[in-house]
Amino acid sequence: MKNKALKRLIYGLLAFLISLPLFSFKFIGSIKKDTVPDSGFKIKTIIVDAGHGVRPSGAEGHFSPGASGSYSYERDVTLAVAKKLQIAIEKELNGVKVVMTRKTEEDVSWQHRADIANQNKGDLFISLHCNSLAPRRIREVVGHKHHKPVYRTIEVPDRSGKGVLLLVYGTWRTKEEEKAIQQTHIEEDSEMNSAVDPNDPLTMILINDYKTKFRKQSIHLANLINTEFVDTDGRRSEGIREQGVLVLCHSAMPAVLVETGYINNPDDEAYLNSEKGQDEIVESIVRAIKSYKDEVEQVSK
Repeated sequence: MKNKALKRLIYGLLAFLISLPLFSFKFIGSIKKDTVPDSGFKIKTIIVDAGHGVRPSGAEGHFSPGASGSYSYERDVTLAVAKKLQIAIEKELNGVKVVMTRKTEEDVSWQHRADIANQNKGDLFISLHCNSLAPRRIREVVGHKHHKPVYRTIEVPDRSGKGVLLLVYGTWRTKEEEKAIQQTHIEEDSEMNSAVDPNDPLTMILINDYKTKFRKQSIHLANLINTEFVDTDGRRSEGIREQGVLVLCHSAMPAVLVETGYINNPDDEAYLNSEKGQDEIVESIVRAIKSYKDEVEQVSK
């Protein structure tokens, strides 16, 4: 590597990353720890992403309207919860700023959402969504011909889904995350961007350390949120899964997508649209973030 300043930066950041806590995939519940010194790391910026939206007028490219229930739309529910979450985080977590990927009904492309997160140097990315099941296809007899039944295929709404689901990025999309990490945490922090060689062993080591840390912390935060939903709110949960969600893979930070409920299930739809339901969702996420923040900042107890 030709740039000595960049090499010193990479060594310094590598030492810093190694000093940060790494969490197990199977973590559920609290960790009992000894008193430790403050590491100096502080969570300052949290990105709150309200999934989907109304297609902007004249916009080109892919925009998804999201799921819908019998009377409500995912895009409206996620925006309502996101706005409440922003207020709650900034009220409950001193010194933490929330950046919203969208504040209006208009949709924002997946890539632009990740760009907003990376450009604002987010320390956490929370994406809010509502789940839904596709209709079931069934065959029914509509008559007979030559003594043989005649069938037709129809779609029947599947409203059996219920409860929350937490998603983290799929490992098969790590190349995309590596690129986002390089652009956000290495190139932007170097004195000469052109000197960054992605094939340099030191660069590769640093990217892999970031990647490992972000993945473990994403899973850990997902566990904390899931535990709050289940143990505090009594919600049904489908657990934590990995999925190749673009907005998660392209965000160079710990990132979790929260499926807050099945909007096409009558009970969940009523809960998601109620003040009580939205407040419980927000309060559970904030409690989980508080626990996560205390742990990664190594606050002395």
